[in-house]
Amino acid sequence: MNDTTAKLSSNDVDTSFRDASVPVEERVERLLRQMTLEEKAGLFFQTMITIGEDGELAGADPMFGLPSTQEYVLGKQMTHFNVLGAAPTARQMAEWHNRLQELAASTRLGIPVTLSTDPRHSFTDNPGTAMMAGPFSRWPEPLGLGAIGDEGLVERFGDIARQEYTAVGLRVALHPQIDLATEPRWSRQIGTFGEDADLAGRLGAAYIRGFQGERLGPESVATMTKHFPGGGPQKDGEDPHFAYGREQVYPGDNFDHHLKPFEAAFEAGTSQIMPYYGMPVGTEHEEVGFGFNKSVITGLLRGRYGFDGIVCTDWGLLSDAAIMGEPFPARAWGVEHLSTRERMLKVLEAGADQFGGEAIPELLVELVLSGDVSEERIDVSARRLLREKFVLGLFDAPLVDVERAESVVGNAGFRAAGEAAQRAAITLLTNTGETPTLPLARGMKLYLEGVDPAIAAPYGTVVETPQEADVAILRLQAPFEPRATTFENFFHSGSLDFPAEQVDRLRALAATVPTVVDVFLDRPAILTPFIDEVAAAVVNFGASGSALLDVLFGEVQPQGSLPIELPSSMAAIEASRPDVPFDTAAPLFRFGHGLRYERSAGR
Repeated sequence: MNDTTAKLSSNDVDTSFRDASVPVEERVERLLRQMTLEEKAGLFFQTMITIGEDGELAGADPMFGLPSTQEYVLGKQMTHFNVLGAAPTARQMAEWHNRLQELAASTRLGIPVTLSTDPRHSFTDNPGTAMMAGPFSRWPEPLGLGAIGDEGLVERFGDIARQEYTAVGLRVALHPQIDLATEPRWSRQIGTFGEDADLAGRLGAAYIRGFQGERLGPESVATMTKHFPGGGPQKDGEDPHFAYGREQVYPGDNFDHHLKPFEAAFEAGTSQIMPYYGMPVGTEHEEVGFGFNKSVITGLLRGRYGFDGIVCTDWGLLSDAAIMGEPFPARAWGVEHLSTRERMLKVLEAGADQFGGEAIPELLVELVLSGDVSEERIDVSARRLLREKFVLGLFDAPLVDVERAESVVGNAGFRAAGEAAQRAAITLLTNTGETPTLPLARGMKLYLEGVDPAIAAPYGTVVETPQEADVAILRLQAPFEPRATTFENFFHSGSLDFPAEQVDRLRALAATVPTVVDVFLDRPAILTPFIDEVAAAVVNFGASGSALLDVLFGEVQPQGSLPIELPSSMAAIEASRPDVPFDTAAPLFRFGHGLRYERSAGR
C-alpha cells in the first residue's frame, strides 16, 4: 500500500459518480480520478471464484489454488470474477451473488463486481471450457446450433440464456466461440458453430444479439467473443492449452479467412474480445501467443477493425499454476523465457485490458511505480472496464431478486425450448433397408447400450440380449486418445479412429440384429469401418435419451445438417491443411448432409 492509499478512507469519496442522470463517460471520469493505483490495478484481473456451501462466500479452494473471496475483494481489490462451478439451485446462486456484491459495497469506493461465466447451457463436462448446466435449461452444444443453422433460434437461445444469467447476477458471457473447425482433430470444435465462415458469422451475430440486445444496457449480458483472430488451425490438431499445441499454422495461406466471423461479431456490437493462446507460425505477425501480440491486438483488432471494447486475455498467460493438483506452465507461448513481470508488460504493450485467470494486481502496481508502465496507460484500460460496469447498470442495481431467480432459471418454458433444440440438432446420416429402418415403431423389443432403460420403456420393451431384440440402439462417444493428466483428458484429442475392438464388436452386433448407432460428435469421428454395416446412423451434439428416442421413433423429424464434414480416414485428415475448410479428400459425409424421413436413404 502506498502513502496515498493509506490516507484515504470512504469519507473522502465524492459519490456523484453514482448519479444515474449523469452521462456514463462523465461518471467514469468522476470515479477514475478518485481511484488509487491499487484500486485501478484490481480492475485488470479476472480469475475464477467459487460459490460457498449453501450460497455462502467461499473460503480458500486448494484444488484450484484459489484464495478466499474476502482476500480477492478486500485484499486484492478485484472486481471481476469467472464463476467456477454452480450452486445446486438458482436461489443459492442468487443469494451468493448478493453476498458478494454486499462485500464489494463495503470497500472504500464500493465498486460492484462483474461476474462472468463459461457456457452453462449444454452437456459438456470440461471445466476448462464450459460449466455443466446445473439449474439452467439444457441445450445442444454450439456445434449443434450450427447443425440447426437457424439464426432466429440462436438469438432466442441467447435471449433465454441472458434472462437466466441476469437472474442470478452473471453479466459477462465468455462466449460465443466463433473459431472455425477447420482442423478435424482439434478438441475445441464442439464449442464452435462449425467449419463454414458464413454460418459461424451469421449464428455468432445472432448469439450476440440474443445476449446483448441491439445495444449493451442494464438488461444485457456482455459477450466476450473468442478466440481472436481465430483458433482452429492448430498444428496436428493439438490445443494450445498445452505446450505441445502452441503453434497455429497456415499452410493454405488462409489467415484472413478465419477473421470473417469476427467481422460479423463486430457488426453485431460484441462488447469484449478474447485472443487465443495460440502463436501464429509463418505469418506476418510476431511468433508469440495472440495475447502478447501487438500486431494482432493493436494493429489488427484496434486498428483495422476499430474495436474499442474490452480485450481480455485467455486464462493463465502469466503465471505457472496447479490444475487439479497437477502442475501446468503459463501459456506464455513464444515468451516462455520472459519473467512473469516481463510477460505482463508485453500483454499491456500489445493492447489488452485485462488478464484472464490471474490475480496479481500487486505486480501491476510495481510496474507502474517502477516507471515501466505509465498510469496514463493504466487509465486507458480502466476507463473501458469501468464504462462497461456503468453501462450494465451494476452501480445502479447491483443486487438481484432471489425470488425472481427461482422463477426464471430453468423454468418449464425454457427447458422445453432447450429440449426441442436438442431434438432439432440430431442429424440423420444413413437410414437403410428396403423400408428404411427409421422411424422405429413403438412397442418393438429394444436392446440398449448407453440409453437408460427407464427412459426407453415408454417406447418399447427393453430386453437383455441382442438375440431377443427387434432392434439395437447404441450411443457412442467420438473417439479420442487418453493423455497423461486429468485436465488434459477433458480436451479430447488425437486420433479420430474408433479402436479396432470396438469396431469389431459393433459390426458383430449389427450382424445379429438391425442396429441404430448414435454418436456424440464433439469431434468428427471416422465412421467408415462400420457405417455400411449398421441399419441407421445419427449424430448428436448434446441430447438427452428422451430427445434421441423421440427422433428415432418419429415423434419429431430429424432436422440437423452437418456443420462440419466427416472425413473418411485419418490419412485424409493428416494430408489436409488445418487452416482450410472442407479440405479432407473424399469425405464420408459432406458439410450440410442430413437426411429426413421422407427422403430416400443414401449419401
